[in-house]
Amino acid sequence: QVQLAESGGGLVPAGGSLRLSCAVSGRAFSSYTLGWFRQAPGKEREFVASISRLGSTTNYAESMKGRFTISRDNAENTASLQINTLKPEDTAVYYCAVKTRLGPYEYWGQGTQVTVSS
Repeated sequence: QVQLAESGGGLVPAGGSLRLSCAVSGRAFSSYTLGWFRQAPGKEREFVASISRLGSTTNYAESMKGRFTISRDNAENTASLQINTLKPEDTAVYYCAVKTRLGPYEYWGQGTQVTVSS
């Protein structure tokens, strides 16, 4: 059974930064592609960024480029999402998820709340 646990969320003022973490247990972490998603109140969940199994390839949603940085540490079974210059519209629950093949993400964490005050 694969388990994911996000942490690092909180209440921050606009312009601040946060580093979210995702700890993954279970099967070999380096066998997963990992993604970050977010869901704002009243909105659908949206893709933020993804990183390949060995970390060589990253992808970002167009609107996330520049302020968001995804990374992973396969030795520690963790991944991170650095968010800079936070905006109130970044307020959302942030989720990490993993998959082992093409297609939808298979395993999800419970999410961590990020609230940006104006």
